[in-house]
Amino acid sequence: MSDPLETGEAVGLPPARPAVDPQAGPAVDPQAGPTVDPQAGPTVDPQAGLTVDPQAGLTVDPQVGPATTVGGLGVRPVINASATLTMLGGSLMPAPVLKAMNDAAAQFVDLDELHTRVGERLAELTHNEAAYVTCGAAAAITLTVAACITDQAQAFPVDTEVVMFASQRNGYDYGVQLTGARIVEIGPSVDELRAVLTRKPACVLWFAGTHFAAGALAVEDVAGVAAEAGVPVIVDAAAQIPPVSTLWRFTRDVGADALILSGGKGLRGPQASGLVLGRRWVVDRCRLHASPNQDIGRGMKVGKEELLGLLAAVEWTLEQDEATVLAGYERIVDNWIRGLQGMPGVIVTRGYPSEAGQPHSRAVVRLSTTSGWTRDDLVSALWDGDPRIAVGTFRMPDDAIALNPQTLEPGEDEKVLEALVGLLSSGNGEQAG
Repeated sequence: MSDPLETGEAVGLPPARPAVDPQAGPAVDPQAGPTVDPQAGPTVDPQAGLTVDPQAGLTVDPQVGPATTVGGLGVRPVINASATLTMLGGSLMPAPVLKAMNDAAAQFVDLDELHTRVGERLAELTHNEAAYVTCGAAAAITLTVAACITDQAQAFPVDTEVVMFASQRNGYDYGVQLTGARIVEIGPSVDELRAVLTRKPACVLWFAGTHFAAGALAVEDVAGVAAEAGVPVIVDAAAQIPPVSTLWRFTRDVGADALILSGGKGLRGPQASGLVLGRRWVVDRCRLHASPNQDIGRGMKVGKEELLGLLAAVEWTLEQDEATVLAGYERIVDNWIRGLQGMPGVIVTRGYPSEAGQPHSRAVVRLSTTSGWTRDDLVSALWDGDPRIAVGTFRMPDDAIALNPQTLEPGEDEKVLEALVGLLSSGNGEQAG
């Protein structure tokens, strides 16, 4: 059975409402529940358990809430023991971020002015020359590559080259190709890097993370060689928080010209936000190519809510005691290991680092044939259970899952453990699948 996280399995929605005749008023299927008299107002079917707000005309199921909530739409919330995955919503925003976004939503502003002020504050907080908020890390790839190509507006597509290590090619290549640039692959050789830089490509794009390290030169070597050749370096470190030092290490310490981060992963900001940090000239050109200008980034719009939300997220992140946060993750992993040890056919160990190289552990659960479960059946059973639970399979063996503490709310680690103990005790993966 396939992993629901890979297939994007659809979630069932409530049945469609019956059609309305504008002359006669709403016509309602009597099997479906309450009927509405347009003159007298709504009536309530006591069997359906619906209540009606007479002012708003909304029907509310007290079990799930209004139709504008996740539950009201028939979408089940997820306990995320996997990672800060986009398909699961990234991360959960803390209260200061929600407040900042709510405040921004309540007023009009000069968006360019707000963009500038937010960028100045983010640059100050992160020890960078300049900063720019984008509508996600993928958009930031396009904008930073565009910045390295030209300072001319409406110039794209441009026939030029961007250098990448062959081992780091990935699904975000399209962010480069949108500019018209061609990707030139190289191997992990300083001589090969020096040779390709003589062709004066627009930039070198380097991806951070343990899953990108094999087959590539270290970023310190790349930055040094590229600086000698006068070719800018962009580092994509979208998921590399923690540690918070990522905010300045690649630019201030290593010498990359631009750093790309996701706003909605480790920073716990708005999911539809990203961050470019680095040289002022890169940020100035990103602004030129981005919305609201009629350029390659016009469709990559950032709202005032994302601007203030991401600023609040960075401020909040820097206020946290990272050592305490990471120690809390380790305690959760310890608890998982203790709770799952001794389960029949199960081997549970500590996996370090986390899925993209973040400096904390995960619990790795391996299943033998005597467990009665296949990996895919267990993943599906957790996903289909109550509560719905997502676990990690990225870069795991076919017989293993990973449990990540980073994305859990207080108390959810115990719910994950309870669900796993219940399923593994049954030893009936065929039935669960």
